[in-house]
Amino acid sequence: MLRRIVIVGGGSAGWLVAGVLAADRRAAGQDGLQITLIESPDVAPIGVGEGTWPSMRDTLRRIGVSETDFFRECDAAFKQGSRFNRWIDGGDSDCYFHPFMLPHGYGEVDLPQQWQAQHPQVPFADLLSAQPHLCVQGRAPKQVMTPEYASVANYGYHLDAGKFGVFLRKHCLEKLGVQYVPDHVLAVNPHANGDIASLQTKQHGALEGDLFIDCTGMQSLLLGQHYGVPLIEQRHVLFNDSALAVQIPYASEEAPIASQTSSTAQSAGWIWDIGLPTRRGVGHVYASAYISDDQAEAELRAYIAQTGGPAEIPQPRKLSFTPGYREHFWHRNCVAIGLSAGFIEPLEASALALVEMSAAMLSDDMPATREAMDIVAQRFNDAFRYRWERVIDFLKLHYVLSRRDDSAYWRDNRSTVPARLSELLTLWRHRAPSRSDFYRLEEVFPPASYQYILYGMGFRSDYSRAPRPQEAARADAYFREAAAMARNMLGGLPDNRTLINHIKLHGLQKI
Repeated sequence: MLRRIVIVGGGSAGWLVAGVLAADRRAAGQDGLQITLIESPDVAPIGVGEGTWPSMRDTLRRIGVSETDFFRECDAAFKQGSRFNRWIDGGDSDCYFHPFMLPHGYGEVDLPQQWQAQHPQVPFADLLSAQPHLCVQGRAPKQVMTPEYASVANYGYHLDAGKFGVFLRKHCLEKLGVQYVPDHVLAVNPHANGDIASLQTKQHGALEGDLFIDCTGMQSLLLGQHYGVPLIEQRHVLFNDSALAVQIPYASEEAPIASQTSSTAQSAGWIWDIGLPTRRGVGHVYASAYISDDQAEAELRAYIAQTGGPAEIPQPRKLSFTPGYREHFWHRNCVAIGLSAGFIEPLEASALALVEMSAAMLSDDMPATREAMDIVAQRFNDAFRYRWERVIDFLKLHYVLSRRDDSAYWRDNRSTVPARLSELLTLWRHRAPSRSDFYRLEEVFPPASYQYILYGMGFRSDYSRAPRPQEAARADAYFREAAAMARNMLGGLPDNRTLINHIKLHGLQKI
């Protein structure tokens, strides 16, 4: 029987996995699984994963976290989607949104067809969702009296990744019964059958376990180094392999806090801009084959100056990565989650979402015995190979639709299209993305997200069928309702900073 789970590595990934397993599997009770997390005091987390999806609300609630405490201790802010600047043609007025709310009327009528027929001059997301309007005005997604985790508009979070890991560790140790070993792993001790028997630590000797979870980041200590499971590189599809990250202060303590992640395209990459209550996190993701580090830093500094940042900024921190994912993620009695499983550039903030999905599937399908483990592992590998491939397709969609022609980077991106994405684009020339294109129960990105990017980037579908009877009137009603929702929300929702200040002082109501 599986009784002892050993997680190697902390940070956001390790402690999220520990929290989900401990909460679901009664680690604090006598009949629950024993969850142990080993975290080296000599290895600092990367600490730049600062954006989440709305799924994080469910994950935090699942492990019993107070949303009030989370905001107070993690320097958190609300995120309602992403804004893409200069991705279409590079012009100053070039922007569109990928909001977290589904298009109003989604699934009821063919909204893209009616949008093209009735209001093609209005940006797709602006017509069908209130959220872009909330983001432009810096509104929060809920009111002062809205309870924890409830919402008026769908939302995720921006957060301080370093503080988030510490916050989760405290919760796991104090509330969920996770055992903590701050130590450095020196060696992996195998069983005769090839399973991992124990981990040899510097101060605590050999720590035995039945299932080992590799959350050791890009070094992938167990799956990559011990088992030699290779990384399937994706640099030929997604070119970015470097980032420069910096934290900058606001001009004043009352400066507005952005309601979305902003992504601004550059000559050979893009710049993220994330607003927290105390600072902005800004970084340039780029392809080293197309631009030097010095040129990338110059573009980053120019962006900061253009967006009201200080004249003097700290020296940006350089991060290098190989875009790709492991050939498989679960091998024998070892499963990799987080950066040890792979990493694709942070566009659309999929990294933490994949951690959440991995933790949830592992907990829900936890094998009872070693005999059952290989069956569960095969299912896990199939699910996450599919998910990584869909993440790559979705991120590449942003690039292949761009009309930018100012550098070889953008031109080459348009000529390297994954086969499945190419097939979908052929279909979408004559119809909108639909559920029939994404057939799994738990897709990473829904068809609505593809619609937001596709039509936000200026793509148009030349429909091969005529509209169904009465669809025009029904769609017009949804368009009007979406506009009314936007007006009502703008009139009734506070700005981000006002609500966050209220949470820090008074907290949110419990559900």
